[in-house]
Amino acid sequence: MSSSYCNLIYHMVFSTKGRKTWIDPAIEARLHEYLGGAIRGEGGVSFRVGGMEDHVHILAKLRQTKSVCDVLRDIKANSSGWVHKTFPGYEDFAWQQGYGAFTVSASHIESVSRYIDNQREHHKHMTFQEEFIGLLEKHGIEYDERYLWD
Repeated sequence: MSSSYCNLIYHMVFSTKGRKTWIDPAIEARLHEYLGGAIRGEGGVSFRVGGMEDHVHILAKLRQTKSVCDVLRDIKANSSGWVHKTFPGYEDFAWQQGYGAFTVSASHIESVSRYIDNQREHHKHMTFQEEFIGLLEKHGIEYDERYLWD
């Protein structure tokens, strides 16, 4: 076969450093828009960006020539720099070091999009930490809780 065909769709999740509630209404919409644009800048397709005051969820298709860790490193670094420059009083804004990235079948784009859209309702009953551990367990990822949070 002379060509390669990939459909690499990821549900990516990461929090603010220390889960500080930085993503308030003053910056939320613009930050989510920036993150979607950053995915597009990496050659990807942003399906959905959402989250809460202390974390974000991104549903996106990435290029096969870009690793997930490189894309997330770059969009986290660039977006935190953008927040520092764009919003007075947010000079200490930072993302956590790690992230979660879970593959998504094309047939589940709509359901994961709804999940991201319903974060406010979802988090009336669950913390970010509980949600993240649930995602790890749902995807069969082993973890040591001592190393989950920074």
